[in-house]
Amino acid sequence: MSMHTHETRSTCCYCGVGCGVIIEHDRDRITGVRGDPEHPANFGRLCTKGSTLHLSARQETRALHPELRATRELPRTRVSWDTALEHAADRFAAIIREHGPDAVAFYISGQLLTEDYYVFNKLAKGLIGTNNVDTNSRLCMSSAVTAYKQTLGADAPPCSYEDIDHTDCLLIAGGNPAYAHPIVYRRIEDARKANPAMKMIVVDPRRTDTAADADLHLPLLPGTDIWLYSAMLHVLLWEGLADERFISAHTEGFPELRRHVRDITPAIASEICGLRSEDIVTAARWFGESKAAMSMWCQGLNQSHHGTHNGTALIALHLATGQIGRPGAGPFSLTGQPNAMGGREVGGMATLLSAHRDLASPADRDEVARFWGVPDVPAKPGLTAVELFDAVRDGRVKAVWIACTNPAHSMPDQARIVEALQAAEFVVVQDASRSTESAAFADLLLPATTWGEKDGTVTNSERRITHVQPALPAPGEARADWLIVRDFAHLLGPRLGKDSATLFPYASAAEVFAEHAESTRGRDLDISGLSHALLDRIGPQQWPFPDGARSGTPRLYTERHFATPNGRARFVVPTTATTAEKIDARYPLHLNTGRLRDHWHCMSRTGQVARLYSHVDEARVELHADDLARRGLADGDLVRVKSRRGQIVLRAHASEAQRPGSAFVAMHWGRNMLSSSGANALTAGRVDPHSKQPELKHAAIQVSRADLPYQALLLRTEASDEAAQRQTLLRMEALAPLLGRFAYASLSMAGRERPALVLRIAHDQPLPDEWLGELDRVCGLDDPACLVYRDARRDITKRALIEDGLLTGMRLTGETVAAAWLREVMVGRQPTADLRRWLFAPLATPPVAAKSRGRIICNCLDVAEPDIAHAIAGGADLDALQTTLRCGTSCGSCVPELKRMLDAGRQAA
Repeated sequence: MSMHTHETRSTCCYCGVGCGVIIEHDRDRITGVRGDPEHPANFGRLCTKGSTLHLSARQETRALHPELRATRELPRTRVSWDTALEHAADRFAAIIREHGPDAVAFYISGQLLTEDYYVFNKLAKGLIGTNNVDTNSRLCMSSAVTAYKQTLGADAPPCSYEDIDHTDCLLIAGGNPAYAHPIVYRRIEDARKANPAMKMIVVDPRRTDTAADADLHLPLLPGTDIWLYSAMLHVLLWEGLADERFISAHTEGFPELRRHVRDITPAIASEICGLRSEDIVTAARWFGESKAAMSMWCQGLNQSHHGTHNGTALIALHLATGQIGRPGAGPFSLTGQPNAMGGREVGGMATLLSAHRDLASPADRDEVARFWGVPDVPAKPGLTAVELFDAVRDGRVKAVWIACTNPAHSMPDQARIVEALQAAEFVVVQDASRSTESAAFADLLLPATTWGEKDGTVTNSERRITHVQPALPAPGEARADWLIVRDFAHLLGPRLGKDSATLFPYASAAEVFAEHAESTRGRDLDISGLSHALLDRIGPQQWPFPDGARSGTPRLYTERHFATPNGRARFVVPTTATTAEKIDARYPLHLNTGRLRDHWHCMSRTGQVARLYSHVDEARVELHADDLARRGLADGDLVRVKSRRGQIVLRAHASEAQRPGSAFVAMHWGRNMLSSSGANALTAGRVDPHSKQPELKHAAIQVSRADLPYQALLLRTEASDEAAQRQTLLRMEALAPLLGRFAYASLSMAGRERPALVLRIAHDQPLPDEWLGELDRVCGLDDPACLVYRDARRDITKRALIEDGLLTGMRLTGETVAAAWLREVMVGRQPTADLRRWLFAPLATPPVAAKSRGRIICNCLDVAEPDIAHAIAGGADLDALQTTLRCGTSCGSCVPELKRMLDAGRQAA
C-alpha cells in the first residue's frame, strides 16, 4: 500500500447544499476529508455529516458482487456480471413482450449523478418505451418543481446562496436548515451578524433550533401554511405594500387571487393557523417593507397533499411585491438531496422530459425522439412513486428496478410497500449497500459504486454544477451506475428488436454529459457551453451556461421576463385545504416527521459512524411535557404510537420544541435499526394532485403506554479500534433481521474511534433462552470467558466480557438500571479493576470510579452537555464557550443549540 497521501476534489453526497470536499486517500483507502475552500457552495466549511464522510467509507457492508436467487424461497448466491445482466434482460424482455412496456418500472434516486440519471431515463423512455421511471425526488422536491412551473414557468430556483448576504428579510418556511442544510445556515448566521437589522421569520409548527434563533417564529398548526400566506398577502394589499406596477407589467392572474384573499384577514387566518393575528401582520410588514425579501422552503411545504399550492402561495408574496430577480430577493427552494436537481434537468421522472421539456407537448416529445434517434417517446405519463408501488402491488407492474434508494424505508404507508415488493414478479436492487431494507426483497442485487468512486456531475440547490471525480477505483466487482444501465440496455435491445448499441454508445461519463448538455441547447437551462473538462478548468458553474459563455448565471429573471409563453409570471389561486388526515377523539395528535442534525435519510451511510449517534442515540417520539403528563407518561417511557395504518413502539422524549397536541418522529430509523418500519409505518400515501408528492409530513396519531416489562440491553465492542469498527458493523448487519421478533428493539452505536453497538430490547413476554442465545452468538457473548450472573427466581441474567482489563461486552436481561453508566465505562475505556464487583449490581448511578459524560452537543470536538451547562452556570457566554471548550468552532452545527442552552440558562437565572 502506498503511504503517500493524495487529494481528489469532490462534493458531499448528503444534502442539496452541494458542499465541495477534498478527499484525502492513499489510492486504496479514503483516509480523510475536509471542506474545499475554493468551492463557492461552502468555501471550506462542512457540517457534522460531511466532515465524517471518510469514516463511512468502509467496505464491511458493501455490495461487492452480483447476487441472484432463482426463486423467492432460496437465498441469493453470487453470480457473474454476464449472468446477472443476461438474466435481467431475459426477465424484462419476456414481461415487455407479454404485457407491454408499462409492465416494467424504474425507481431511482436524487443521489445518483446526472449521467446515471440520463442513461436510466433514456433506457426507459427511449429504448423500452415507458415513462415509468420515477425517483425519490418525488418524495422530496416535486411540489417545489411544480410550484415553480405554475408560477415562473420553469423548474428554476431563481436565487443563489450569495443572495443570503444581501437580503433584509429572510422568511424560512417548513424547513430547519440549522439541522437539514447546516452550511446554508452558517451563511445565514454570517449575514445576520453583518447586518443586525436583517429580520428572520421562521414558519414551523416546531420550535426547532432554526425557529429558536428567529426574530419572529410563527408556530402554525400543520397544513395551514396557505392560510398564513394568503393572510400576509391580504395585509400587503391592505397596507399598500404591494408593487402594483410590477404586478401590472410582469404578471397575470392577480385579480382572481386578490378576490380570493380579500376575506382572508389575519384574524380569520389566526384562528385556522393557531397564531396571533398581530404576528401575521408583523410578518407581512417586515416582508413588504424590506428592500430585499428572500424566502426559503423545504419539506414542511413540499411533503403535503397541497404542497404545490403551499409553494405558489409563498411565491405569490414575491410576485406581489416585486421581490424577485435582484440581489437578496426571491423564492429559494432548498433541495433535499445532492442531485435531485440534476435528475430534473435530464427529465428523469415519470412526468418530465429531457431539459425541462413538456411531456404533454407533441412537439417536445418529437424533439426528444429526433435527438435520441428513436421513432417516438411515450405520451402517456408514467407512474409516480406512490402510484408505481400501488401498481406493483396490484400486478400491473410486474418488474421493478430500484437504484440507489430505499423505498422499503422511505415510502409512506410501509405495509403497502412491503406487500408490493413481495407481490412483484422480479425485483432488481442496484446499490452500494448489500443490506438496506429494500435489498432484502431483491431477486437480483447489483453492486454499484458510491461516493469517492464515481465520475460525473451533480447540481446543487443554487443550480451549480460540479464535476465529481473518483478518488478510488471501484471495490470488488462494483460498477458505475450509468455503466450498469448501458450494459443492460445493450443486452435488452436485441431481445426487443431494437438497436441499443447505437442508442447507448458511451465509453465514459464525460460522453454521457456531452449528450445531455447538447440536449439543453436553447432551453432555459442551457448548458451547451459546459463539459467535464471545462468544469475541471474553471470550477463549478451555475446554469444556464450556454455555448460561448464565460461564467454561469447567479440570478434568474433579472430582466423580469419569465419562462412562460407570454413572459409573465402567474399568480395561482390556492386551495383552502389543510391536512389530508384530520385529528379526532381517537387520533388526537398531529404527527410531524423530519430530520436530525447528524443523520441522513435511511442511515445506510451515517449509520456506520458511531459519533453521529452521540447527539440523539435512539429513535424517539418527541412530545410536549403536558401531553405526556395527560397520558400518565414520563420522559423515557416506551410508548405505542398508532395511526390509521400501523403502529410502532418508541421511547417518549419531552421536548419544549413541540406545541401541545403535536408529536415529532425523525424519519431516519427503519427496520435495520428498529423492530418496526419507523415513522413511515404511520404516514399515508395521499398525494398532491399536481405534483403527486405524498403527505409524508403529517399523520393523525394516538400515543399510549407500551407495557413491555421484559427488557434487555446488549453492549459490544472490541479491545482494538479497527476491530471494533469492523466487527460492530458486521454484528449490526447480522442483528438487523432479528429485531422484528421483539415488541421493541432499537439498534444503535456509541463511542468515537472505538465504536460499540447498543441493542435495547423490551418485550411483552419473557425473552426465550434461544433468542438470547442467538444474540449472544452474533455478538460473541457466548465466549466461555464471559462472567455470568443468573437469578432464576426473578428471571434476571447478566453476562460480561472483559478483555485486557477493559469491558468489551455486556448483556443485561430482566433488569437494566445500570445501562447508562455501563455504556460509558465501555466507550470510555475505563479500566474494570475497581468496577468489576459492580458490573452486575442494579445501580442506576455509577460507583465513584465511573464517570458519565452525558449527551454530546459538539460532535466535532466531542464536547458534552454537562460540561457546557456547567460553564453556562458559571457565567460563560457564546464567545467564552467557544474559547474555553471550543464547542461550535469547527463545523458550527451545534451553535444554534448552544444559543438555546444559553437562553435557557439566562431564563433560569
